[in-house]
Amino acid sequence: MLNLGLDVAIDLGTSRTRIFLQNKGIVIDQPSVITINLEDESILAVGDSAYKMLGRTSSRLEALYPLNGGVISDFGLVEAMVSMMLKNVVSSKIGMPRAVACVPGEITEVEKRAVVNAISGAGIRRVCIIEEPVAAAIGAGIDIENPHGSFIVDIGGGTTDMAVISLGGIAVSRTIKFAGNVMDDEIIKYVKRRYNMLIGKRTAEEAKIDIGCVIPEAAQGTHRIKGRNLVTGMPMWVDLTSAEMTEPLSETANTIVEQVQDILEETPPELTGDIYTDGIVLTGGGSQLVGIDTLIQRATGLTVKIADEPASCVVKGCGYAIKYIDRLNKNDGGVNPITDQY
Repeated sequence: MLNLGLDVAIDLGTSRTRIFLQNKGIVIDQPSVITINLEDESILAVGDSAYKMLGRTSSRLEALYPLNGGVISDFGLVEAMVSMMLKNVVSSKIGMPRAVACVPGEITEVEKRAVVNAISGAGIRRVCIIEEPVAAAIGAGIDIENPHGSFIVDIGGGTTDMAVISLGGIAVSRTIKFAGNVMDDEIIKYVKRRYNMLIGKRTAEEAKIDIGCVIPEAAQGTHRIKGRNLVTGMPMWVDLTSAEMTEPLSETANTIVEQVQDILEETPPELTGDIYTDGIVLTGGGSQLVGIDTLIQRATGLTVKIADEPASCVVKGCGYAIKYIDRLNKNDGGVNPITDQY
């Protein structure tokens, strides 16, 4: 259990929620899924146990993602999910810790407030905000305090956040809702069109993780998917090849590449020089998609590197930013990646 007074970092992602505990590291890394009983609106399960129920619930139960496109779609469910996850690492609500939470780089004040209120409602007494690309850069091992430009592209589940960072802040940024979830939807559409078979989001996600590829020459392997034949209504299966996956995934991947090019065109020349030297760093679960780094490298002519443990970079960066909480109200002239506190 968490000792009172220790602070936490929360990456409230569309696909996964991660919680980082000061001095212990990542203690929660589970799907952002919650299962509710529709008859009395009680919470049945969250995280891993709720994910297992996706697409498999009875008529009186519903398993769903309460976040969509990087923002909260159901405030009450997000608050309940965070609260239940925190209970696994927090011994008491009395003296609950402070938290650093990340938000997409381009988010409205209303959407930001919804994140803050959901976390506060779970018992956190003080919430500090850091932007996702900044947290991802820190988690990838980039020294953001230097007057040196770094280009980070964080491909998550609900959004892709990209930014040029220098001196602890963002010089140029872009947030687009073309990311892992859109890829899953495109796989579902492709299978329906190509094989007259209906599959669920969980099946599509598993196929993407196993054999997802965006350049044909890197394609290898097959993955068996099971679903319902739309003509006969009977169960069926198909062996998808990695080469096939390039078709449903290419549009989203190419959109990300185009946005990367746009960011480079908007970047001040001195920072562009730094990026030319250092290249682009990819983080987020989507960066592990086979060929996405090569695709960006071909389009920009720059070196593209995938960070170590890319899916965990954001929450690790949030965890590292905990040390900046006590510097918020100090005029010591230092760089502070935390942008707001509530």
